[in-house]
Amino acid sequence: MSERPQISVVVPAYNEAESLPELHRELVAALEALGRTWEIVYVDDGSRDGSDEVLARLAASDRRVRGAVLRRNFGKSAALATGFKLARGDWVATLDADLQDDPAELPRLIAALEGGYDLVSGWKQQRQDPITKTLPSRFFNAVTSAVAGLKLHDYNCGFKLYRREVTEAIEVYGEFHRFMPALAHWRGFRVGEVPVRHRPRRFGRSKFGAARFINGFLDLLAAAFISTSALKPLHVFGRIGLLFFAIGAAIAVWFVVQWAGGEPMRVRPLMLFGAAMVLLGIQFVLMGLLGEMIAHQRARTDYPVRRSFDPDARA
Repeated sequence: MSERPQISVVVPAYNEAESLPELHRELVAALEALGRTWEIVYVDDGSRDGSDEVLARLAASDRRVRGAVLRRNFGKSAALATGFKLARGDWVATLDADLQDDPAELPRLIAALEGGYDLVSGWKQQRQDPITKTLPSRFFNAVTSAVAGLKLHDYNCGFKLYRREVTEAIEVYGEFHRFMPALAHWRGFRVGEVPVRHRPRRFGRSKFGAARFINGFLDLLAAAFISTSALKPLHVFGRIGLLFFAIGAAIAVWFVVQWAGGEPMRVRPLMLFGAAMVLLGIQFVLMGLLGEMIAHQRARTDYPVRRSFDPDARA
């Protein structure tokens, strides 16, 4: 097996065949200038434009290139999760494959990480995107900062640098890639932000849409819930369920005491309310158990790989 590199760069790509050769040239130049050992891990998220063949050529020409091709389009979180598992470096950088992130800015992120942070996120201060993307993004970042308790200008910037222990501690699935700084912050890691250059898109078109913006807020609620409940849905739903059950049980006891004292047992609204509380309590506990099963299953997700690029396997 080849020497473990100091830095791994994970690049998720979806239909970016035109961008990948130029991005690779820029990445190699930037990484060579650092004077450290490195590798590039490309993850093709089920592209249909021949991106996998481009990556195969890059891997064949440079043993420092590794990667995988997912069997279908699972989303950016899946691509990142796959890349994190393949990455071997002590530090793991991520950036998008569309050439809007400038690899030459990597020393800025490294300087911040060496300054004591565990995760450094880029901030596209002079963002080269239409107002239909920048305005919703500002609102989204403001809401996310308030919910997370961590003030950042650009949560969803793809250009980030992590210490390895951060990528190993955080499970990325669904659309949680948007909230990596918040997830790290909630886990007790130190998170910082540095301005980075942002360039206009040269090839293809953006995958951003209104549905992604709306889904982002729903994902934020899910991320906050999962993190603040310490990945224990049963603790949250179970407490609510036990409260409802206790109310219903107390009402039942009151009616039993009344009956024992000679009061005739009749169906009353309060009795129906008590029965409903007991049933709701049981349902909430069952929801918590179901949530535990789903969370446990999600935490072990491995995305199916159709093709992989591994220099050690070729040796």
